[in-house]
Amino acid sequence: MRLKIGQLVLLLFLPAVLTAQEINLSGYVRQYTGILLNSGGEYAIVQNTFDLNIEQSRDKVAFKANPYIYQYPGSEMEFAVREAYMDIFFESVDVRIGKQQIIWGKADGVFITDIVSPKDLSEFLLRDFDEIRMGVTGMKFNYYKNDNTFELVWLPVFTPTILPARDGIWFPRMNLAVPATFNAPQEVTASLENSEVFAKLSGMSSLVDFELMAGFAWDDDPVKHITKQVEPQSMQLTGLTVNPKYHRLALGGGSFSATVGPLVLRAEGAYYSGKYFASTDPGLVDAVVEKNYLHYLLGLDHALWGWRVSGQFIQQAILDYEETIDQNAYENMLTFLARRDFLRDTLTLEFFTYVGLNDRDAFVRPRLYYDLADGFELLLGANIFTGNSGPFGQYTENDMLYAKVKYSF
Repeated sequence: MRLKIGQLVLLLFLPAVLTAQEINLSGYVRQYTGILLNSGGEYAIVQNTFDLNIEQSRDKVAFKANPYIYQYPGSEMEFAVREAYMDIFFESVDVRIGKQQIIWGKADGVFITDIVSPKDLSEFLLRDFDEIRMGVTGMKFNYYKNDNTFELVWLPVFTPTILPARDGIWFPRMNLAVPATFNAPQEVTASLENSEVFAKLSGMSSLVDFELMAGFAWDDDPVKHITKQVEPQSMQLTGLTVNPKYHRLALGGGSFSATVGPLVLRAEGAYYSGKYFASTDPGLVDAVVEKNYLHYLLGLDHALWGWRVSGQFIQQAILDYEETIDQNAYENMLTFLARRDFLRDTLTLEFFTYVGLNDRDAFVRPRLYYDLADGFELLLGANIFTGNSGPFGQYTENDMLYAKVKYSF
């Protein structure tokens, strides 16, 4: 949404008005510049951000609003609201109504059971996860019993994943032998019939933390339905029309973490019923097939010589696989995280990487955080892509260095 003059004036004067109402304000201002390494110093991004949290709580009610602005030189300001909700508290039940981020699961850097809030992938996986994870409009009910919580979520309106712009550097690479026409993704009509529902049971003990979840929802990521144009006389393929569509699916899964001596063991998995995949079968009109699907991880965390070290093995498996499916039967990936604080916790060094085992590609993210003063942080980092194909290797020309200067209040 483009920021209009009236909205800008409101945001400028809002802090003064709300302070008078004893409302808590927090947020940050950030400048973010990234430079591509393979394009002679061309900018990958130049972004100015203003992010504001507005909160107030009373005896049995509370509210939060999180408006933010992204400003890019030469473009109008983009204004949106990430969250805007009300809380109502009862003796053993909480109710949250409005636009909210919902975070489930135990995974680092991947989405397995954490699928209630869709993703903003306009910059691939470069943004912080609190910016990648989008707010959804709905109602959330939490019921508390001893150390267990039952959570029920109803989303009356479907919110899809935001995909990269077709003319941007993060649009997925497609090697097509013939011209292709890409249509806009199919819209899902807002109706009671098209709403989504999720449920989660979580518990905590001295030995293990666990979550069990289920949902009946839309797949946030559209599937490419491909229609082929064939020359009648020669039967040669002359073109393609790509129609992205969303499909219903049911899923169930869970996660747990347990401390075993100096180690923390983590696991998370989800089973999807009715997930669609693109297919190269020439006999299919829309070139898609429906299959059941499994997505899981095994993780291990450990503190070693002052470093927090974490590793994960992630696998995606298509059940009852067919060779014509345009994806491997098993997609395997590793992640590795090493993080340590120095100089009385004012300097943090972090190294995080995704490694694709099928395509032998990787996404490497070294980062250095430095607290210059109270609330004032400098971040220097790099995004390095290796390989020639795969989810990370396709971006091998997008290696970049970046700096973020952030003031939090």
